Amino acid sequence: MQAGTLQEVWFWLLPLCVAGYLMGSISSAILVCRLFGYPDPRTEGSNNPGATNVLRIGGKPAAALTLLGDVLKGVIPVVLARYLDMGPFVAALVGVFAFLGHLYPVFFHFQGGKGVATAFGLLFVLHWPSGLLAGATWLLVFALNRISSIASLSAFVVAPACIFAWLPQAFWPILALSIVLILRHRSNLQKILRGEELGFRKKS
Repeated sequence: MQAGTLQEVWFWLLPLCVAGYLMGSISSAILVCRLFGYPDPRTEGSNNPGATNVLRIGGKPAAALTLLGDVLKGVIPVVLARYLDMGPFVAALVGVFAFLGHLYPVFFHFQGGKGVATAFGLLFVLHWPSGLLAGATWLLVFALNRISSIASLSAFVVAPACIFAWLPQAFWPILALSIVLILRHRSNLQKILRGEELGFRKKS
């Protein structure tokens, strides 16, 4: 389907953003923990309904399902926007609404996660080289310190710089996403400064 004219873009923009937000509001972590009979991730571990905390609570299978669900929440809205022939700016904006849905889910009293997996999902399908470089940054930083929050913050400092260089039409939505993601991690930053942030020990 083609939706290339300005009028058609405006026609699709609001429904796509609403759909993205509603999809993002489906909390994979909470649903997976209920499925496996684990405690609500908002009340255990880091109190964050995300894949990293589900890994602490329930182990790898539950965390993998949570991660998959969170990534798809970023992937599907952007793919749909591109299928409708929306440009990079609109596709990125729709992805940001899915990200905001993850952070503030209407179905779960607006108590959501940090949005890292959803942000990665939308970034990879929006512009895979930027997603690849941000992902490599995450892996490198995590390998050095074993702290997921530091790796995530580092990746989304790199992400808007990559988008600015390679896909500038999508820069402002991705910059806004990165700023919100960093602000969402402010409690983690405080714990990092106090040396209290939860990490993962290397296996001997």
